Amino acid sequence: MSNPQQLRYSKEHEWLSAAEDGVATVGITEHAANALGDVVFVQLPEVGASVTAGETCGELESTKSVSDLYSPVTGEVTEVNEDVVNDPSLVNSAPFEGGWLFKVRVAEEPADLLSADEYTDFSAG
Repeated sequence: MSNPQQLRYSKEHEWLSAAEDGVATVGITEHAANALGDVVFVQLPEVGASVTAGETCGELESTKSVSDLYSPVTGEVTEVNEDVVNDPSLVNSAPFEGGWLFKVRVAEEPADLLSADEYTDFSAG
């Protein structure tokens, strides 16, 4: 499993793209998608909602369990991926592409986000 080098990662297994015009994309990692199993339902934050780094902002339900979704940054949700709402299996089949979850206008980015190599080491441990 290879984690894209251009992304940053949280210890809760979310990824974050570099902010373009202040807006970054959030999803869960392939490691998390594999651990969850087949995702059958996603609950995402609403557009306009405030999210806080490290706090719950949604849920992912799989055939195995329900897991909280955490925001890797603090900011305001600007868009949710309706494709994932309608077809949650995208989280499993394309976690770094079509399976992204939401976009957020970043107000504050925590210092503890990991590089791809650091996340690979963390998730292997």
